[in-house]
Amino acid sequence: MNAPSILSLNHCVADEPSLSALLDGIDVSIRTILTSVIEGAELSEADAVTLFGTTGAELDALISTADFIRQKAVGNQASFVITRNINFTNVCYMGCKFCGFAKRKDESTAELLSFEQVADRAEEAWNRGATEVCIQGGLHPDIDGSHYREILKAIKNRIPGMHIHAFSPFEIWFGALKSKVSVAEFIQDLIDHGLGSMPGTAAEILDVEIRQQLTRDKLTTEQWVEIITTAHQLGLPTTATIMYGHIDGPEHWASHIGKIRAIQKQTGGFTEFVPLGFVHYESPLYMNIPNVRPGPTPEENLQMHAVARLMLNGWVDNIQASWVKLGPEYAQQMLQAGANDLGGTLMNESISRAAGGKNEQEIVPEDMIRMISAAGRDPVRRNTLYGVVEEYERDNGNRSLIHRDSTVELIATSADAVRIAS
Repeated sequence: MNAPSILSLNHCVADEPSLSALLDGIDVSIRTILTSVIEGAELSEADAVTLFGTTGAELDALISTADFIRQKAVGNQASFVITRNINFTNVCYMGCKFCGFAKRKDESTAELLSFEQVADRAEEAWNRGATEVCIQGGLHPDIDGSHYREILKAIKNRIPGMHIHAFSPFEIWFGALKSKVSVAEFIQDLIDHGLGSMPGTAAEILDVEIRQQLTRDKLTTEQWVEIITTAHQLGLPTTATIMYGHIDGPEHWASHIGKIRAIQKQTGGFTEFVPLGFVHYESPLYMNIPNVRPGPTPEENLQMHAVARLMLNGWVDNIQASWVKLGPEYAQQMLQAGANDLGGTLMNESISRAAGGKNEQEIVPEDMIRMISAAGRDPVRRNTLYGVVEEYERDNGNRSLIHRDSTVELIATSADAVRIAS
């Protein structure tokens, strides 16, 4: 995907005088909306829809405003986490139309990792410097509700210090159903056995009409909201996501972000918002259904990250650009359009790849530091909950890393992984 030319990697943080000059030269209605946000007003869903339609100078102004708000909210640091995705099974019968990941259990490529295999992969990640494993899987008909607890126990018995970020709201629903307990009881049991946070995936678009077209038996909007808010009430933080660029549009995007904001006002439990562009290449939704778009346009990606920053200002500080979906170079540009995080190094990621995603499965920390530096940001390595683990001087392209507070140990592995020694 080629990024639009409107955003240069020489772009600097917009100061108030330069931003004011930029706003003076655009359509008065767009200027009024952006100025109100700068002055502290909450961006309405209707105004967000208007901003999703910006082009040219107005889009430039939106991007610069989001960059300005990002600087005010989180400063000049941009972050990443060393993590590993463990997709413990690809067997699923839910029939989501966008999913190219799911297999039937009798297919030759069907997979269900043993608890020992999951722990082995987590231990390998720990030995390569990971502070987190992200665990999700399909809804395998033969597993029972205790399967999720046993995954947690296997990892914690092997690596007690590993943060486990695991199980989508759909998996929580499935596990509670299989266990014949309430969602709250099921989540609390997982917390008691080591669950540290939950990915806010399975959200897609929180719109009834769109969800009915995307899925067959998947969670309703109301169920997703209930599970997420229950997790937050039990003290379990989650992320929030949106999958966009298929059969949806700006009014759905604005409504979705509005729902995330409303939940955050109630619970304060979201750690980040992650826009995920639809990967169409081998998705059944794109291949089998007419009029499905092949993912978002470059302009829509910029608009999404920028509008999310403005709508969530004061409520969700961290906007993540997913390099797996966008590609590394393009994700880097989102750091200048409101985002402040590049996500994880992702030693394995099967879901985007199963849908035909073209980006590599791993970027090592060294690459993250370079990408963040090139965007004019100060690189930091974080943990899952956005605590800063390591800070770095900007890397101007040299092979070696310059570390402020501790030594850097280069581990000679097949992936040329970089482990930061605390």
